[in-house]
Amino acid sequence: MTNTRHPLGLAMAAAAFAATKHKNQRRKDASSSPYINHPLALANVLSNEGCVQDPVVICAALLHDTIEDTDTTQEELIRQFGPEIASVVMEVTDDKALPKAERKRLQVEHAAHISGCAKLVKLADKICNLRDILASPPADWSPERKKEYFNWAAQVVQQLRGTHARLEAVFDGVYARHLEFSEAAGLRQTPR
Repeated sequence: MTNTRHPLGLAMAAAAFAATKHKNQRRKDASSSPYINHPLALANVLSNEGCVQDPVVICAALLHDTIEDTDTTQEELIRQFGPEIASVVMEVTDDKALPKAERKRLQVEHAAHISGCAKLVKLADKICNLRDILASPPADWSPERKKEYFNWAAQVVQQLRGTHARLEAVFDGVYARHLEFSEAAGLRQTPR
């Protein structure tokens, strides 16, 4: 399917699709916020902080967790949004059949080799995840677990360097805030 819809209409269709697919899901933060807030945050970061206007990137950001976290299939995304958007979503989708440690290792290993569109989505995802952990982390996460997540995210982003200077600077700013909080709490950091 070649997508001939207006870019704004396409993005709104992706947002509505994601909202339907994630409707019963909640984030792991203290307030159990609606999951849809996360893909919307990615699209917002890309569009308003990164000035990314590519509808493929924005739609893939909105849809990035549908295959990984819902009953959505690749074929369904192809039918609804075309092969290009579905391909980007597949590039940023973890294989949930693998153990968590292996999925995290593969994200670092594969990050440098995904498409430019997928790199943008991955970069926005890491920015939003770090912001969420700073603002309202999962209740059961210790300071050490937060530090581990931040350091792992930095390893992924290191593989994305050269993709988008503005978004990389946003990531670096969020990471620096984490370092400030960690130092204030007396946690030692390992170099990125």
